[in-house]
Amino acid sequence: MKRLLGYMKRYKLESILGPLFKMLEASFELFVPLVVASMIDIGIKNQDTAYVFKMGGLLVLLAVIGITCALTAQYFAAKAAIGVGTTLRSNLFAHINSLSYTEIDNLGISTLVTRMTNDINTVQNGINMVLRLFLRSPFVVFGAMIMAFTVDVKSALVFAVAIPLLSIVVFGILLVSMPLYKKVQKQLDKVMLATRENLLGVRVIRAFNRQEGETARFEEENSLLVRFQVFVGKISALLNPVTYIIINLAIVALVWISGKQVDAGIITQGKVVALVNYMSQILVELVKLANLLILISKAMASMNRVDSVFQVTSSIETDPALAAVPAAQRTGAAVELKDVDFVYSGATEPALQGISFQALPGQTVGIIGGTGSGKSTLANLICRFYDSSSGAVFQGGVNVQGMEEGRLRRQVAIVPQKAVLFSGTVRENMRWGKEDATDEEIYRALDIAQARDFVEEKGQGLDLEIEQGGKNLSGGQRQRLTIARALVQQPQILILDDSASALDFATDARLRSSLKENTQGMTVFLISQRASTIKNADAVLVLEDGRMAGWGTHEQLLENCPIYQEICHSQGIFHTQASEKEVQ
Repeated sequence: MKRLLGYMKRYKLESILGPLFKMLEASFELFVPLVVASMIDIGIKNQDTAYVFKMGGLLVLLAVIGITCALTAQYFAAKAAIGVGTTLRSNLFAHINSLSYTEIDNLGISTLVTRMTNDINTVQNGINMVLRLFLRSPFVVFGAMIMAFTVDVKSALVFAVAIPLLSIVVFGILLVSMPLYKKVQKQLDKVMLATRENLLGVRVIRAFNRQEGETARFEEENSLLVRFQVFVGKISALLNPVTYIIINLAIVALVWISGKQVDAGIITQGKVVALVNYMSQILVELVKLANLLILISKAMASMNRVDSVFQVTSSIETDPALAAVPAAQRTGAAVELKDVDFVYSGATEPALQGISFQALPGQTVGIIGGTGSGKSTLANLICRFYDSSSGAVFQGGVNVQGMEEGRLRRQVAIVPQKAVLFSGTVRENMRWGKEDATDEEIYRALDIAQARDFVEEKGQGLDLEIEQGGKNLSGGQRQRLTIARALVQQPQILILDDSASALDFATDARLRSSLKENTQGMTVFLISQRASTIKNADAVLVLEDGRMAGWGTHEQLLENCPIYQEICHSQGIFHTQASEKEVQ
């Protein structure tokens, strides 16, 4: 709530004027029963038509003023609610982008999407309704009771009994339902996760004919959500009938008592009608207040969930002191790892252990190993997507934990295993790394990445529209475009994390040859499971179960590294070496 109030401060004027105009509307509404009472007691009783029309005109005037106040209040309430929701959503998105991979892994993508959409929408709706009704409804309830006492004290005692009873019912149901709404929101996260996995993996699901199984899994999660919602809905549904029972009994008691007062000549018939109208007003407002409180409970639960994301801070912090290394003590290595260990959050075994090596400027380093050996993890540490658990990673002799993030991102470009493109033109995608890149620079990168041919074949050049995720391109085309995008940035360090796995051997060979010719002075890391991809590198790092199994040139490793020998033998590298040189 404290965070939400901080956002509300930006809309102080709207947050004051909204409830103020609602209370003005309520004030005029409280005069309506008295006007009706006068119409009955004077106009109708004395058959004074002019007086009836006069009071009728006053009722119309009160209605017009009330509508005007209501519309004005709605305008200010909506402006504040939408403003807070928009700012909250923008800040949450920016905060999520500031988190490291560790926090995003722990929170989960589906959870973050739910926070960004459903939860913030619920908070926004709650703010809107609170500004409109939170002060108005109690004001009408207690205002109607006070007005009733001005009409007749004895009859108004019914109000003094009914209102506390109604309050107990309303707040009792609220206290029971609030924790249940939290369970509903948690289950909604699971439904969102199942939905997201099915939509993203729809091709795999159909390929394995798993539609029925996935449908059953979704129905199970969705049914549980429905059961939670129905259960809490049943409790909330008690609100209206119980409230109506209490109010109707109060009206019966009111008519009984005020009827006797009329017989005794203490009050008039018009005042009885006014009292009943005040009781009806209380009924309507209490029902509104009850529904509002349920909505507030939902909004508070959602805001707590949003706030829990804001409270998560990035585990990656920059320490400028680590960058203050005397030039004399800096090594000439572009990248250096010293005794690096890394353990994923929640894991019991390290993903990397005791990694130490140096990569010189302009050097091409191949990284090879089996699945799960830690190749991608190593790339993430060099880019500082994660911080090492122990040891240190250096770039240009400077500890990456002491480097400003913008500088680090400008120096390093990574092409991840999964080729990710965004909706827009080829030109827009290529400029992610360098916003002012010229067409010539883009075409040069496309040439190096072996992507220019298929881009020009499409007939639209750099204006070719790419669908979301690059769905209108093949896997190999997507990979080549992501390589070109990294090259446009002109980084000092380029990391290709198994980014040519979808390419045929001939295209892969041409790509490696082109990279070698056009990345002079750039430190390139080639991560692959193909020995043919990395065998011509200046140095090759062999990983096995997160440990260094070998370091050296292709020829050296063939002589002294059993793991590398096994990889080469399994891929028939000795038999294809000559033919591959011919392709190059």
